Amino acid sequence: MKRWIAIGLLLLVSVSVVVYETQASDRAFFLPAPLAGMRIVVDPGHGGMDGGASIGEVVEKDITLALGKELEKELKHLGAEVVMTRSNEEDAVAEHNPKATFPTIRARKRADLQLREEMIANTEADLFISVHVNSIPDARWRGAQVFYHKEGHVDGAAVAKAIQGAIREHIGNTEREALAIKEVYLLKKATVPAVLVETGFLSNPEELKLLTSKDYQKKMAEAIADGIEEYVDGEMQ
Repeated sequence: MKRWIAIGLLLLVSVSVVVYETQASDRAFFLPAPLAGMRIVVDPGHGGMDGGASIGEVVEKDITLALGKELEKELKHLGAEVVMTRSNEEDAVAEHNPKATFPTIRARKRADLQLREEMIANTEADLFISVHVNSIPDARWRGAQVFYHKEGHVDGAAVAKAIQGAIREHIGNTEREALAIKEVYLLKKATVPAVLVETGFLSNPEELKLLTSKDYQKKMAEAIADGIEEYVDGEMQ
């Protein structure tokens, strides 16, 4: 009898150890992903005839697309559903309304902005993240910076500050703070928290090399995703 009791206790301990180790090592299997249930619009800036800033053969629209795709991967890994305003070198109009025609380039650009605005509302998104690259005549300036609109969604500032903090922590090449601006149409019109991430300066030789590096693009995407996760964690507390 004592022998069977001992065997039973041994089996019970063994099962408990297996359950404990499974819970400790595979928590992701039991717990929801950090961004599960969220729908995020990722907006690689420019596209098509609108190349954005450029230095030599390096064009902003190509870098923002690469960064946007890296960010899409990171956000999906964290459980979010991601909507891309564009997923190729063309603008949003060419991808989502290819039969549309316009009398002027200016009219096309206006329609492209309006289409991106409509995508935010029509997809019932929770966040809007626009990815860009900076450039000015002075090569001294460097560092990523996150912007939100003074008259935009009330939570835009919180998202911008969380992402800026994550960039400072993970990238480590800027002391910039998130900044409120009034010039960006989409940040003002978005019906959800919206930010624009200027990921660096093409006009700075060192950052030009970084921005065209796959490793750096991945690090920047990871930092942005971490900032979004921090914002969401803060909202849930």
